Amino acid sequence: MSRPSGFLPADAGAIRLARSLLRTARSGALATRAPDGAPQATRVGVTTDADGTPVILVSGLAAHTPALHADPRCALLLGQPGKGDPLAHPRLSLTCRASFLEPGTPEKNRVAARYLGHQEYAKLYATLPDFRYVRLEFEEASLNAGFGRAYALGTQELRPDLAWASIAGIEQATLAHWNAEHAEAVSLIARHHAQASTGSWRLAGIDAEGIDLVSADEIRRVVFETPPSSGDELRAALAGMAAAARAARS
Repeated sequence: MSRPSGFLPADAGAIRLARSLLRTARSGALATRAPDGAPQATRVGVTTDADGTPVILVSGLAAHTPALHADPRCALLLGQPGKGDPLAHPRLSLTCRASFLEPGTPEKNRVAARYLGHQEYAKLYATLPDFRYVRLEFEEASLNAGFGRAYALGTQELRPDLAWASIAGIEQATLAHWNAEHAEAVSLIARHHAQASTGSWRLAGIDAEGIDLVSADEIRRVVFETPPSSGDELRAALAGMAAAARAARS
């Protein structure tokens, strides 16, 4: 991707921040074009698929749903403002193309399980017949990391070539096992590796880059030192994280 004028080349720090914003987002602003051509923006719940592609769950009654059917081109803004100037906080803008997932397919079922792991509130309405999961395939991105720090990023920088499929195939079984059998270790991992507060933490997602931990409305992410490419490597990585957290506590 050619870098637009005024944008800095994406260095390691910018790429790391952009990936964190992408992976930890739980909501975002979706910009679409209505069927009559008018621009519109709506708030949507967001998580990512195993490969880093944003996923949203849309209702047939929402304004953005007919808009995406008529024109799948859209944009997604991620990043939550904190205290002080809202423009001083980092945000990530993605240019995307929407792809609706067919109900009842293995892909839809896998994506739904991952989405609901991150978005527990969505369980109240996700099974209603007019709701559909949508992957937002991004084509380019820009990161605003603060005043004078704007970066252009390509898909490879946000979605590196990793063993996504291998980890996605065992994600749900691994989550269930660790949350049921190693709940204390999960909380230790959150506190030690993600500097999280004391609380009831659970594993919400695992991908080839890292793990997502959730407690109530808070989400933290821990990146693997070495991305696993198999189930054995994933189990070893999680066990190593737990061992390091226990050693730090003693």
